[in-house]
Amino acid sequence: MTPALPRTSFNSSPLVRLLGDLLVVDTAESTPDFAERLGEWLNVSDAIALHATHHFRATSRPSTAVDVAVEEQFKRVRATLADSIVASCSPNAGETRLKLPAPTSDASSAGLDAVAAYGQYRRFYLAHQGDMEGRIRPLRIRVREALASASASLGRLAALDEALDKVLYARERQLLSMVPSLLERRFERLLETHRRTMADTPEADTPSSWTRSGGWLATFQKELQDVLLAELDLRLQPTAGLIDALGTR
Repeated sequence: MTPALPRTSFNSSPLVRLLGDLLVVDTAESTPDFAERLGEWLNVSDAIALHATHHFRATSRPSTAVDVAVEEQFKRVRATLADSIVASCSPNAGETRLKLPAPTSDASSAGLDAVAAYGQYRRFYLAHQGDMEGRIRPLRIRVREALASASASLGRLAALDEALDKVLYARERQLLSMVPSLLERRFERLLETHRRTMADTPEADTPSSWTRSGGWLATFQKELQDVLLAELDLRLQPTAGLIDALGTR
């Protein structure tokens, strides 16, 4: 079976809780449950498309080899994306396609333009989001194909997943596109706290000290990695659920 991903409710995913711990979102605010929120996002044509999935008819049962193949593909995609995140967020990882932004050697926190400095991290985060979407969407389609030929009930599940994906795709992209902006708040707060600390100490304020253990930028870089990994698991959950259904039938 696939490695277990944390099961979540709509309003309490690990990603949302992590952003709440970083004090960039309010997780205590009362929000509608998933069914109520989903109802607000659907229009008449969406509802008709979802209703049509109840009449879906599947074809023949796939071989066990197909089941194993999609599960192994899931594991590879998850490992590749997670390894890429961890490697690129490590200052000492060596050559990686996506590189963690580094401050210039002559920078000082007092003169650092937070907006310009964070812009590099925004582009870094968006690049990882592009990687996740580019690998996970084809995987989800592949798993649906395996379900569609497994049985009538699993075929309906695959059709329902496809319909929901079409309905919610734009909304999902909109919500996840907000994450880099939320992290910008955290970046600015850590920088401001560091500036206040340096104003009361004779120690030299050098970029090399920012990325040492306990430094404000090292703290942010670790939090950036944690948020990316949490988003990865969130994006993988629908596919993991489909594979669970295929495995248990």
